[in-house]
Amino acid sequence: MAVKEIAVRSNKTVYRDGDKCYKVFSADYCKSDIFNEALNQTRVEETGLFIPKVHEVKRLDDGRLAIVMDYVEGKSLQSIMDENPKKQSELLKRFIDIQLSMHGLTAPNLNKQRDKFTRKIDASGLDATTRYELHVRLDSMPKHSKLCHGDFNPSNVIITEDDRACIIDWSHATIGNASADTARTYLLFKLAGKDELAQEYMALFCKKSDTAQQYVDQWLPIVAASQMVKGRPEEREMLSKWVDVCQYE
Repeated sequence: MAVKEIAVRSNKTVYRDGDKCYKVFSADYCKSDIFNEALNQTRVEETGLFIPKVHEVKRLDDGRLAIVMDYVEGKSLQSIMDENPKKQSELLKRFIDIQLSMHGLTAPNLNKQRDKFTRKIDASGLDATTRYELHVRLDSMPKHSKLCHGDFNPSNVIITEDDRACIIDWSHATIGNASADTARTYLLFKLAGKDELAQEYMALFCKKSDTAQQYVDQWLPIVAASQMVKGRPEEREMLSKWVDVCQYE
């Protein structure tokens, strides 16, 4: 089977080569981040969750680094939702069930979510007063040790031909508070302009998990500040509005 390009991002490209998948990073990509992603994924493997198994981090002939893992045949849940708009609510319920199953696990050797948020707040470019308010809020939030994806959206769930759900892309994985992970998913829907889906997701998640929406909302300024580190000008105004909530509550 010929090598096939299956996904392209600004700083990485994913290829299929038979039963293997190569996630190839740009030459200037931080080496420690590549190895950290591979380590995250192997640590999540140990939970027994269905994810692509990592085989190695390999230097290619052109000098770039690649994470080599199993190729999982299937379609992304996002593609299935796009193809079946009338089933969106039903598919959203499944998406949440998959997330809840993940949150029911822990991986003690993963980085702590709280430590990651602390670093992101410091690097957000926000003023000192706002950063202080965010750190105070973060310190006040309950400490948990649940498996959190950090970028959980329908594009990162692959549904196989035998209807199993495989979660991919573990570069942001941590252990921490599931409601922070939920706030992050809500934020991703909002940033994608999917406001109605975001609201439906939030309501369904809170109902299924018996979580107060006000509690999840408490995490939104923190995850918004964390997203600012990506430095996307088109997102800054929306993110700033969420961060500002922290100062007026």
